Amino acid sequence: MIEETQQDSADQNFQNNEPEIGVKNKKQQKNAEESQNLHNSVVPYAHASEEMLSALKDKSSVSLPKTGDLIKGTVLDISKNGIVVDINGKMTGLVRGKELDDESGQFSKLSLGEEVEATVVDLENEQGMLELSFRQAGHRKAWDYLSGLLSKGEIVEAKITNANKGGLMVKVGNVDGFLPVSQLTVEHYPRVEGGDKNKILDSLRGYINQNFKVKVITVREKEEKLIVSEKAAWEREQNELLSKHKLGDIVSGKVTGVVDFGVFVEFGDGLEGLIHISELAWQRIDNPADLIKVGDEIQAKIISIDDNRVSLSRKKLIEDPWKTASEKYKVGDVVEGKVIKINPYGAFVELDKDIHGLAHVSEVSKVQGESQELSKLFVIGDVKKFKILSIEPAAHRLGLSLA
Repeated sequence: MIEETQQDSADQNFQNNEPEIGVKNKKQQKNAEESQNLHNSVVPYAHASEEMLSALKDKSSVSLPKTGDLIKGTVLDISKNGIVVDINGKMTGLVRGKELDDESGQFSKLSLGEEVEATVVDLENEQGMLELSFRQAGHRKAWDYLSGLLSKGEIVEAKITNANKGGLMVKVGNVDGFLPVSQLTVEHYPRVEGGDKNKILDSLRGYINQNFKVKVITVREKEEKLIVSEKAAWEREQNELLSKHKLGDIVSGKVTGVVDFGVFVEFGDGLEGLIHISELAWQRIDNPADLIKVGDEIQAKIISIDDNRVSLSRKKLIEDPWKTASEKYKVGDVVEGKVIKINPYGAFVELDKDIHGLAHVSEVSKVQGESQELSKLFVIGDVKKFKILSIEPAAHRLGLSLA
């Protein structure tokens, strides 16, 4: 009613102003009216015969589908005006305009005689045909496919189309989705010092037009919400690769990273494990970089597989020197040792390359009857004489005091 009132007002204004409008404007109006009439005109199709129209009207002769039904048919004609579909030789349907858009991508390139699926939009259009939609059918197929990926946990490729500060916009097939930053693998996670959001965005934009392997983790068709995870896909692949390995296996690999808490080693088909600093060697190590460098080829033993995290040990492949420590050293022996580290509870002393002992603060702080700070008694690198107070090979402990 409002639209009609507005139109009447517009028509009246046009009539009132007509004398002031030139010949050019009148021609433009006439052309616009002709264009509108052409747009609304019926484009005849030979397939919409009188017999077909009669059959559609005679519901007793043909079992008519219902609006919203998904039906199958065969492509009968393809033109700029739309695609005509034959339904079991009894009815014809027409797909046109925006209803040609197919989210599943299945009907984007069709040829005559090809079988298609479409949703019934109207039981009879102005040409006596069923009005059909690939868009609705494609939408349903596309989201059914995504739901299947979710339920089966399958891995699929997603193309990165854009980025924002929260993650990456992706396409799975023809459906738009989102890959949050938190669901990226370590390889693609933006490492930006200070967490500068603009730098993070610049880093994420570098992935546009790349394809990532992802796993669908959220599908909500009504909200058209699709969320995928690269990390979950990686974990699934890791699980499959890890199934080829078991605890106790000895693997060969290349050192890919050295950090203060250990060493990362790549082995097998792209698997990665960590050798914790405590598993690098039997002796005490303060800095893994003193022992191993990136690019080194090493062997290690699998000692743990927990939630796709692989723990390795290098020292498990070396004979434990503490097994013979009690043969080399006896309680009461006075030995020379080099101070290698000092902390609040004592000084660590190297007796040989494999055996280290601890001179506890309680045993060495009193010198000549007076208490003294460890920093006044020891300097790293000093070689002094120590007395062995205890040996516990199983616990890898040896107690010392100043001789």
